[in-house]
Amino acid sequence: MSEGKMKAEERRKIRVLVAKPGLDGHDRGAKVIARALRDAGMEVIYTGLRQTPEMIAEAALQEDVDAIGLSILSGAHMALVPRVFELLKANGQEGVKVFLGGIIPDEDVPLLKKMGVAGIYGPGTSTEIIIRDFHAILNRPR
Repeated sequence: MSEGKMKAEERRKIRVLVAKPGLDGHDRGAKVIARALRDAGMEVIYTGLRQTPEMIAEAALQEDVDAIGLSILSGAHMALVPRVFELLKANGQEGVKVFLGGIIPDEDVPLLKKMGVAGIYGPGTSTEIIIRDFHAILNRPR
């Protein structure tokens, strides 16, 4: 990558899609994270409730995001997350990092990370930790 392109990439704000896949109707946590990421200088697109993996992948493509934050409280993460990755790959977006928040049993964490989930956050995780991780994983210093 040329030096000029690299500097332009560093100046470009991190673009994050925050989505609530599945039938879960609780979005307070997703809204808190969206606001925290926005307050930290990132561009945030919040898709709202009851998004399908197809809707999420299409929005990620249209919005040219660097990362997707999925908030799942329904227990459907082992069905929804692999489908999101499958669709991202089909769209040529393997470089988009996927972060997951919600109620995730400890026994599912290793498999989710093996799938490629960049960060997994449970209830009560500090927004400062999440922001720090986004910057570190996306190689964008604050």
